[in-house]
Amino acid sequence: MKTQIRLLLCVMLLVENAAAQTMDSTFPKKKLDYSSFIAQVGKNNLGYASEKFNLSIAEANIIRAGIFPDPEFTVELFDNSESSKQLGRGYTAGLSWMVELGAKRRARRRVASDEAETTRLLLVDYFRNLRADATLAFLSARYNQQLVATYRRAYQQLSQLAASDSIRYQLGVIPQIDYRQSKLEAAHMQNTLSAAEATANSAIVGLALLMGDTSTVRWQTQESDVSLARNFLLPSLLSTALQQRSDLRASLQNKQLSQSLLQLAKANRVLDLGISIGFTYNGEARNETAPTPQFNAINAGLAIPLKFSNFNKGEIKSLQFKIQQDELAYKEAELHIQTEVNQAYMQYKATQKQVQQFNNTMLLEAKAILEGKIYSYNRGETALLEVINAQRSYNETQLAYDEARYNYAVALVELQRAAAIWDIDQL
Repeated sequence: MKTQIRLLLCVMLLVENAAAQTMDSTFPKKKLDYSSFIAQVGKNNLGYASEKFNLSIAEANIIRAGIFPDPEFTVELFDNSESSKQLGRGYTAGLSWMVELGAKRRARRRVASDEAETTRLLLVDYFRNLRADATLAFLSARYNQQLVATYRRAYQQLSQLAASDSIRYQLGVIPQIDYRQSKLEAAHMQNTLSAAEATANSAIVGLALLMGDTSTVRWQTQESDVSLARNFLLPSLLSTALQQRSDLRASLQNKQLSQSLLQLAKANRVLDLGISIGFTYNGEARNETAPTPQFNAINAGLAIPLKFSNFNKGEIKSLQFKIQQDELAYKEAELHIQTEVNQAYMQYKATQKQVQQFNNTMLLEAKAILEGKIYSYNRGETALLEVINAQRSYNETQLAYDEARYNYAVALVELQRAAAIWDIDQL
């Protein structure tokens, strides 16, 4: 009888594991390491590809800003009077062109070039943040997979304990309450495992979005034992950030752009000249009162606009205020970067200490205690509550270690993002 019960329980566990494996094999699985992932992000991310067009558009605007005003060609036909009076017919043709003075074309090209440089710096900053955000997403996905692995081990242990208690209850070794308690603990852990799997799957889908991947492959992040320790010096980090942060350089470039816009506004206030040249043909007039032979005429002209609008200096004042505003914005960005680097550095040091407090000895000790409690419980020497507490203690130790490692990696990424440095090629 005892043998039959053990065989039945083993068959049930095998069927349950086979069903779980069948559900997991819905999509093909493929390992994904960090270096391959970040390379795919830089190559195929749709948002980054879209941002690149902004730079292409800005560079095209430089070409457009360099064009000259188009000349204008006109043709007119005329009839001097009624045909019965025979005053003759004719036509005029002319060519006119607006000559820009005040170096307007050069000022437009300077504005377009400054806008293109600002766009380029913003594109660099976009990739800086994209790379950091993608790295954090990769770390989050791997961390969630570690949670799944931890909960799955706990569920398997509790399931085995519940199966063992079922046999012991059938044999009358333990009371029903112990069997029901162990079964309930296994059910709770199964629910926790299901929730963790859902979160992990969602994180994996997020990685596919960042890579621009439309395949049905179910990615699995690879584990790594790469050291996260770095010997950072705060003064060096601050200096590098202030020199290399592309968003700060873009803020500085905005000041230059505002100055170029001011120069363009001043250039636009300079008078332009309109030059024209024309040709007139007048047909023969056979009127008896004033007969006139046919004749040709050439004319040239000069048009000077009357720029009464120059009395309005609102645009000039507005741009002058914009330059002062950009100066304050640059100082604010500089202060913000210094604060960001300081905070990221302190967070990195704090998480580094937390990781150092953990070591394999703690995990091995917690695991040994759990195995000892289970062994004693199976021999009837330990209460079920002690086993459950040991299981929870082991889970908490493993989860705390995984979380500390995850926070340590996140802090490293955030510090390198803030300081505009990047030496992460493996995680």
